[in-house]
Amino acid sequence: MTTGIIVLAAGSSSRLGQAKQQLVYQGQTLLQHALQAALDSTGTPVIVVLGAKAEAILPQLDSTQVQVVLNPAWSEGMASSIRTGLIHLQQVSSGCTAALIMLCDQPFVSSDILNRLIQAHQENTQQIVASSYQSTLGAPVLFPEKFFAQLLQLQGQEGAKKLLGLYASEVISLPFPAGATDIDTPEDYAALKAGETK
Repeated sequence: MTTGIIVLAAGSSSRLGQAKQQLVYQGQTLLQHALQAALDSTGTPVIVVLGAKAEAILPQLDSTQVQVVLNPAWSEGMASSIRTGLIHLQQVSSGCTAALIMLCDQPFVSSDILNRLIQAHQENTQQIVASSYQSTLGAPVLFPEKFFAQLLQLQGQEGAKKLLGLYASEVISLPFPAGATDIDTPEDYAALKAGETK
C-alpha cells in the first residue's frame, strides 16, 4: 500500500507579486520546505508540479530526490496541476493506492502531519483524509485510488476541495490548526517573518 505525494507549485502568485515558491522561511524556500517534509514522510514517490517561473525554480530543487513535472497549462488553474501530477503518478507508480496532495505555501506542514494522513489512510483505505483548520477542510489531503477519476475531471480553478464537499460522508478529518496559515499576499509573508523573529 503506497501513497504518492503531489506538491502543487505551478501558480504565478499573482496576489503576492513574486513567486511564493521562492520565498525564504527559516533558511529554505517555501517549496524546498514542502518538498523536505514530503521526502521525510513515508510517502513515495514525491512529485512536484511546476508551471509559472519554472526556469527560475528548477535550479533550487534536488531532482535526484523529487520528480519534477511541468504543467504547460498552469494558467488554467489548480485543476490542471492536479491532473498533471496525478497522470504522472499513475505512469511512474502503477501500484500506488493513494495520492496525497500538498500546496507549496503552507509553511507549517511537516512530515509528521503527512505521516498521520498516510496512517489514517492505511486504517481506512477507502476514505478521503483531509486536514481540518478554521472550521474548514483542506490540504494537505489524501485521496484513495477510487477517487482518481474524479480528480482528473476537475476543471479550471477547481481544487481538490470540491470533492471534499461532494463526498463529505467519505471524508475523515485530522486536526491541523497551523494549516490555516498560507502565503497569498505580502501581508501574509510579513506576518510569517514577524513570527519567525519572536
